[in-house]
Amino acid sequence: MAPARAEYETRVTQFRAELVALDRSGGRLANLRTITFLGFVGLGFAVGFDKIPRLGLLGSLACLAGYIALAVIHAGVIRREDFAKMRLSLNERGLLRLQGRWHDFQSTGEGRVPDGHLYGGDLDITGRGSLFQRLDDTGTAAGEQLLLDWLMTPAESAEAIRARQDAVRELAPLIDFRQTLVAEARMAGKKDKADPSKFLTWAEAPSTLDAIRWAWPVAHVLPVFTIGAGLLSANEVIPNALPFWIGLLIQIAIVVATRKPIGAMWEALAMGERGFIRFEETFAAIDAQKFTGARLAALQQGLMSGPPVSTRLRQFARLMGFAELKHSGQMHPIINALTLWDLLVLFRIDRWRETHGKGARKWFESLAELEALSSFATWHFERPEDAFPEVDDGPVHVEATDLGHPLLEKPIRNDVTLAKPGTGLVITGSNMSGKTTLMRATGINTVMALAGLPVCASAMKVSRVQVLTSMRVHDSLERGVSYFYAEVQRIKTVLDTAKLHKDRCLFFLDELFMGTNAKERQIASRQLLLMLLDLGAAGAVTTHDLSICELSKERPETIRNVHFRDEVKEGEMTFDYKLRDGVVQTTNALEVLRRAGVQIS
Repeated sequence: MAPARAEYETRVTQFRAELVALDRSGGRLANLRTITFLGFVGLGFAVGFDKIPRLGLLGSLACLAGYIALAVIHAGVIRREDFAKMRLSLNERGLLRLQGRWHDFQSTGEGRVPDGHLYGGDLDITGRGSLFQRLDDTGTAAGEQLLLDWLMTPAESAEAIRARQDAVRELAPLIDFRQTLVAEARMAGKKDKADPSKFLTWAEAPSTLDAIRWAWPVAHVLPVFTIGAGLLSANEVIPNALPFWIGLLIQIAIVVATRKPIGAMWEALAMGERGFIRFEETFAAIDAQKFTGARLAALQQGLMSGPPVSTRLRQFARLMGFAELKHSGQMHPIINALTLWDLLVLFRIDRWRETHGKGARKWFESLAELEALSSFATWHFERPEDAFPEVDDGPVHVEATDLGHPLLEKPIRNDVTLAKPGTGLVITGSNMSGKTTLMRATGINTVMALAGLPVCASAMKVSRVQVLTSMRVHDSLERGVSYFYAEVQRIKTVLDTAKLHKDRCLFFLDELFMGTNAKERQIASRQLLLMLLDLGAAGAVTTHDLSICELSKERPETIRNVHFRDEVKEGEMTFDYKLRDGVVQTTNALEVLRRAGVQIS
């Protein structure tokens, strides 16, 4: 982590210094704008009250031009300042991750695991202290959702996983590109992550202007006639202003006749463009980057069919700038009546939609994938010691060396092997010794491997499996579901899935059937484990019931007993969290009770 920490610290210093310089520059520009504005007003009044010659108007106009130029420059400085703030935030966030202080990050994915998901609720994929909270460095709602989808669903093939791995390797050292991508996307969304879905709905929908296509050529010809007639009458080239007034009345009638379709388009456009109009710089960063890997190059190439996306978005932004005249309550009605402004602008926006709208969804899908891959790459950049697993499409197997839990700051590492379908580990050990943590570590690293992430291990080989868990079963008073029945429902889901995906499931079951008596728990636990293994699933169960360990005698080649142990040293319980072969020989429940202040004789 040392190189990543040094890079973040350097960049934090750089952006803080840049912000100080930009703040000073912005202050100077603000003062100059005030001076030029006062010059414009002062010279104008002086000429108006005959205090100085009319030549002073040139000075007043020069001050006005200077004020406008300074305003444009100042806007650029403000944007650069916002951009520097965003990048400073990203690097400070990186330092917090490396310091283990990421549990307060706002994006947790809380409540976004579907009911009945096969592992999401048990492996800390979302929620406080979750993998998603540690990973999420996306800038759009679509990127965030795709990142979550990748963690909740294995990639469609080992080849797809390898393509993601290659992309992550290429993106990891490209810290400028990754941070620019996220910073620009977050600036587009301002306070929240930008969501272009409403814009895409408008872009892909039929035009609302079809019924008034006749107004398009009229809007180009009639205002020229009307304004021309007004100028000619004002200069007495024609005898009266009647042609001007006739033309103006016709134009006002056209405005009234087209108000409903124009209003409908404006309403849809105004809702959609809020999450869209500022993305030209985001795509400009993608356009400018050179990729060599197949997946990244394909994503970029898909955005380069035709003019660059950033160019197309700038065209849209310019058109929307003209359309913003509608927000000028005093000027808009006059200008619109004289020039049919809304028709001229909105028909051009509609033409842009017809030309580019159908491809817009692909642009943002590509952006979302780049965001998700960049979040993965940030993980790799910060944790270069994590290995990329070898993933295949064969029957279920897991072989991991020095496997640790990726969300622990200093995990104890163990080797874990489930070599083929039908193999299982029965894990015993004292309370708090590490049994469940080992299963969660194996499960979450498998999920990471199947998403395309590096894993917390020195080496890992795994097949593309369906992970199944039963660890955090909850009863429900509202639904009238007891703990035992909730567990039965969960186990049925595990079995049904294993039947659908024979030789392809990896299961992790924690303390089975705790809601029933010891005898029935023994019978049900033994039968469930054997059923899963007979379906070609592989996995692990934890238990305090040592009778389950007898299964290794029935199937010594496929069922292996392993355990964790504790020791009491100088009156203190200690755990080394190291996995050992065999069945645990000690227990600590009474000692835990005593240390909690519950005296059991």
